[in-house]
Amino acid sequence: MASETTGRAAVDEAFTRITYLLDRELAPSYRVRAFLRAAEVVAEMDDAELDRRVTAGTLTDLEHIGDKTAAVIAEAYRGETPGYLAELDATPLDPGEGARLRAALKGDCHAHSTWSDGGAPIAGMARAAIGLGHEYLVMTDHSPRLTIAHGLNRERLLAQLDEIDELNAELAPFRILTGIEVDIFEDGSLDQAEDLLERLDVVVASVHSKFRMPEQQMTERLVMAVASPHVDILGHCTNRKVVGKGRPGSVFNEDIVFSACARFETAVEINCRPERQDPPEEMLANALEWGCKVAIDTDAHAPGQLEWQAYGCDKAARLGVEPDDVVNTMAVDDLLAWTADHPTA
Repeated sequence: MASETTGRAAVDEAFTRITYLLDRELAPSYRVRAFLRAAEVVAEMDDAELDRRVTAGTLTDLEHIGDKTAAVIAEAYRGETPGYLAELDATPLDPGEGARLRAALKGDCHAHSTWSDGGAPIAGMARAAIGLGHEYLVMTDHSPRLTIAHGLNRERLLAQLDEIDELNAELAPFRILTGIEVDIFEDGSLDQAEDLLERLDVVVASVHSKFRMPEQQMTERLVMAVASPHVDILGHCTNRKVVGKGRPGSVFNEDIVFSACARFETAVEINCRPERQDPPEEMLANALEWGCKVAIDTDAHAPGQLEWQAYGCDKAARLGVEPDDVVNTMAVDDLLAWTADHPTA
């Protein structure tokens, strides 16, 4: 299949699309890095050298370019669709039973950027969301405690808010909403100053440590968090992992936690990450029984992962979730009105 673009621009487009698709399928990081490094090598070559190496078939003489990346470069340069790209692009994510829910979603309320542990800048995440038809994206980089993710302390969070203001002026009518994934401390308090949490559009609160606390303590921890008027969404509530070595979910009294979520109008997140699939279906059904709203969020750390909402929509549809049950089917002004008006204890 021929492409309308040839030369260096076509190579750049191919690498961008391939890394997007590798992120979407949660490919091992070494595979993504291989294409990022090859793209850097191409960027450092002048046009004459690139043309000469493609013609002579000597791309693999360069460090960080192997047979697969060389084939992508050569095919794209000639205006062909690289075979590897076509292979990756052949299997779009299917929302299954959740197609109607996916069509109703207007945004994603949980995403990360290079401000914490994400792999793309805010602008790259936003443009990917625009490409998926979203009207808004909430940036929820990590709070300070999660130092492995270079969390947002006060100074860095305020700087991020300035960047978001500038990007919103550029990307309008699309909206980047301000937010944070705030860590829930062992006593249920939150890892960010209250005045900053009050200023943000959307706050996702999640546990990132001491996953195996006794049931009563974990229950109290979660209830204290969801009762905060600043918290809008309870993120990946069991903290389980279901791939690789896995990680068992935290144990808490579901009835107490979900009744608190319903009481304080805190949505329960359907975390769409393939390795989380959190909460389990039985637990999600219980949350729905209590009348909890849900947020179908990707917890994306790269642009391609924003497509993972298909997984959460399929799961939600199997349990009878309707669009009105999902907070991110709201238009942006309605969403902001909801986040600004939670009941207090």
